[in-house]
Amino acid sequence: MSQSTRPQPTRLSSFAAGARDTIPMLIGAAPFGMIFGTLVTAGPLAAWQGQLMSMGVFAGSSQFIAVGLVAGQAGMLVIWLTTFIVNLRHMLYAATLLPHVAHLPARWRWTLGFLMTDETFAVMNGYYSRHREQPHGHWYFLGSGLSMYINWQTWTLVGLVFGAVFPQLQSLGLDYAMVATFIAIVVPQLNRLPHFGAALAAGIFAYLLKDLPFKLGLMAAVMIGVATGLALSRWRGAVQAQGGNPA
Repeated sequence: MSQSTRPQPTRLSSFAAGARDTIPMLIGAAPFGMIFGTLVTAGPLAAWQGQLMSMGVFAGSSQFIAVGLVAGQAGMLVIWLTTFIVNLRHMLYAATLLPHVAHLPARWRWTLGFLMTDETFAVMNGYYSRHREQPHGHWYFLGSGLSMYINWQTWTLVGLVFGAVFPQLQSLGLDYAMVATFIAIVVPQLNRLPHFGAALAAGIFAYLLKDLPFKLGLMAAVMIGVATGLALSRWRGAVQAQGGNPA
């Protein structure tokens, strides 16, 4: 069947395709969500508070950090600032995807922004690079983000239910899945200068500042990486506007 006679994607088919293409990410995030649930049961938070955090925050790395800080009796301001800095990488995600969603109504942008995760960004960045003029791209985005959201809630609940009964779940090495998932997300994105520059800057400064107390070196590396990525994105955009062709 030629391309001209292929059926055009509908809202429903685009939504389903987004969920389908996110399945590998769902598998990688499942142990991550379960471990978070078990950590909640081992700490000072009630189970319902852990589930509410997954529903309202929906940011795995920030949730892990917040649970650790709560267990350490850190102040609310420290928790807020730490999780804010960790999530600054989403500014780079937003800068990358904004040209594709800027035309949408505010309700769509807010919804998609809330559903944005590292995994969904990886899926959407690849999708938009292949389909630059797809009218139902935001439905694909919704399918990807909503499937990740439901997946995270489900596995958080599994961890909460079984965490108290099987506390050894925390020692099974399942946290390796988180590292493998992030490697799978990051490496394919390094073929673009802003992403490569951000990763390189963050990696260098994370190593140089690793001895700072309270993980301040890691937070500084995140900020430097995001700033580098945004600066390179703006430079790249300016060069393209002038007719250049940067890497």
